[in-house]
Parts: sequence; structure tokens; C-alpha cells
Amino acid sequence: MSAQFKNNVTRFLDSKKVAYQVFTYDYDAGVHSAVEVAAAIGLPPEQVFKTLVALADDPRRKPLLVIVPGPETLDLRVLAKAVNVKKVKMATHDQAEALTGLQTGGISALALINKGFDVYLDDRAQAFERIAVSAGQRGANILLPVKELIKLVNARVVHLQSDA
Repeated sequence: MSAQFKNNVTRFLDSKKVAYQVFTYDYDAGVHSAVEVAAAIGLPPEQVFKTLVALADDPRRKPLLVIVPGPETLDLRVLAKAVNVKKVKMATHDQAEALTGLQTGGISALALINKGFDVYLDDRAQAFERIAVSAGQRGANILLPVKELIKLVNARVVHLQSDA
């Protein structure tokens, strides 16, 4: 863990007086998936969440940032139902980077506050007091209280696992 790590996300959290922990890891060494990140920073995989960029079929809808547990895959039908649209698709790698201005592997709702995204948080986050999310750049995650994350990014908590 790097106490010296600072970026716009940590400065924002500091300004809001939010307690958080920064974990850094070596992205270039091949630590890419949220499960690999969890292993690298010593947290259970279910507590490390990844941020996915999804697009609704309705062009009037803002792009969606969907925060889900690292080991999980996003069921697009369940997401579409949760956000009340007919269909949702994942943004491509290039679309995600173009829309967010961040590199995949470093996309974070905390780095995109007031940037026009609708944020959805998988309700499994509520099983934890704190979860880890990207710090807005590759190689850094932030562990912070779930309640603070919801408030800061104006996330809607939705049920995203298919109950089939």
C-alpha cells in the first residue's frame, strides 16, 4: 500500500473527508482482472468491484457505469430490466476509453463524477462495509465505505444477479 499515492480521486476523497485506503499493484506485470487485483492487494475477490461501461439502446440515455463484484459477469438482460430499457450492450474497449477519458483497467465512477454518467452499483456491495474500486488509473484501487461511494457517485443500487 502506498501512502504517497495521490491523484484526482484521492484529492477528491480528501476534500470530502472520506476515510479510504489506497492499494497499488503492478498492472504492467499482468494484474488485470478484478480477481487478479484482489489477489495482488490481499482482499477477497467478492470485495473488489470492477466498473464496466454499458450503453442503452435508447440514444437519449447517458452511458452507464456499472459497478459489479470482480468475479462476476454482467447479465445484460438483468441490467436492462434494472435500468428500464429494452436492451443494453457493453461498450467496446475503445468506446469505454473514448467515453470516459480513462484507460480500461482504470475506469472509476469516482474519477467521473459530474461527467454525465448514470452509475449503478450491484446490491451485493451492501454485504460489505467497504469495497475496493478503481482509483481512476491502472494499478491503483481504493477501499472505501459503500455508503460513501453511493453518496459520492450518486449510484443507484440495483439487483444485478440473475436469479435463475
